[in-house]
Amino acid sequence: MELNTRAVHAGREDLTELGLHAVPIDLSTTYPSRDSHEEASRLERAASGEDLGGSPIYGRVGNPTVARFERALADLEGAESAVAFATGMAALSACLLAVAAQGKRHIVAVRPLYGTSDHLLGSGLLGTDVTWSTAEDVKLHLRDETGLVIVESPANPTLSEVDIRAIDVDVPVLVDNTFATPVLQRPIELGANIVLHSATKYLGGHGDVLGGVVACDEEFARRLRTIRMATGGILHPLAGYLLLRGLSTLPIRITRAAETAAELARRLESHPGVSKVYRPEIGGPMVSFDVVGDPHAVIAAVRLVTPAVSLGSVDTLIQHPGSLSHHIVAEDDRRGAGISDRLLRMSVGLEDVEDLWADLDQALS
Repeated sequence: MELNTRAVHAGREDLTELGLHAVPIDLSTTYPSRDSHEEASRLERAASGEDLGGSPIYGRVGNPTVARFERALADLEGAESAVAFATGMAALSACLLAVAAQGKRHIVAVRPLYGTSDHLLGSGLLGTDVTWSTAEDVKLHLRDETGLVIVESPANPTLSEVDIRAIDVDVPVLVDNTFATPVLQRPIELGANIVLHSATKYLGGHGDVLGGVVACDEEFARRLRTIRMATGGILHPLAGYLLLRGLSTLPIRITRAAETAAELARRLESHPGVSKVYRPEIGGPMVSFDVVGDPHAVIAAVRLVTPAVSLGSVDTLIQHPGSLSHHIVAEDDRRGAGISDRLLRMSVGLEDVEDLWADLDQALS
């Protein structure tokens, strides 16, 4: 089936047989069983990362509603499995812990990344050691103890892109696909091993749910489930329901917002208040631009556009990366990654293009 069809039906394949139309929300924290011996066996298997299916044991081990979202996202990304977490940062943390537990504590990463991802890697909070590299020089920095290569494409917030196929290395490659989504890019088809999403953004799509998810092969998924069970970073069932619902409209939301973003970028390029516009070649709803004047004045002046951190909602959001999403990154590192002090990042929503342009024009002027 085509992506539009799969997005609507993934995770819902059995509903007709169950006599249901809407996905059920299972809010149970525990699941009764009179067979303690069988439960002990199942718990041991769950602790090893096995996807048990069937009746769960405990909410921290797994949940049927969350499992539906995981199956759907794996389908859309073309992966064997997916494992969902409470946030995108919890998902990234689990990936780092999974390789560190195998003795692979060295990470090669390409800037720019989302600011908190950058901070987590650079801080060593999880016992990992990072080497920052250009995409072209990744191979030069690999060591025996290298566990991951991490890239974000398009990158936050400059929207720079990486040729994923060209990163041909013998260690797992993790691609943060939050900005592109599987509508525009499926990194596994391009040679990546692990795909990370802040599901809070486009997968949810309405600014009302936090979540993270990793699409990968079943072997890595087992390691992630083991870590999730031990550390407790499980996605809440209601969040799983909202994210699955968000997937059903993902292609149409991305396509519609991308059309508007392309038109806004075209107009911004000729606006006297803008010195440079950034747009990824694959398109999408994101636009970043350097302003001539005070970026904080633009943020304060918008009236229709929402001045807020985050992205991927049905309404258009704008923020100043140097003050918010990337403020935690050292100033020299920000500038070295191409993030200027005058850069604004905009996530285009579903409003009419003329209304958005009128607001941006008056704010820039």
